[in-house]
Amino acid sequence: MIFITAKFRVRAEDADNWPQIAADFTAATRAEPGCLWFDWSRSLDDPTEYVLVEAFRDDEAGAAHVQSEHFRTAQRTLPPHLAETPRIVNVTVPEQDWSRLGEMAVPGDAAS
Repeated sequence: MIFITAKFRVRAEDADNWPQIAADFTAATRAEPGCLWFDWSRSLDDPTEYVLVEAFRDDEAGAAHVQSEHFRTAQRTLPPHLAETPRIVNVTVPEQDWSRLGEMAVPGDAAS
């Protein structure tokens, strides 16, 4: 799978509304057949920073994502709300889902 983490620094005046600003892009991406997950989190240390954790089934699904109409729309509509260019880590990994963190296994968790 392609695993991507990106940090988005949002303009202070838009930070509280970022989930709504990115809502259409988020929903459309999650609906892509090759999207495994597409999840936003807000930094506990910096209220203007959002972290996007996303994964796509394979290179083909990743290419379909960046060629989609909603991606092109996001390229136009999201940057005016950003304070800087997002930073990204993009890697291909052999997994197809989250692995369990054995060092913090919860007793009685059947999946552990």
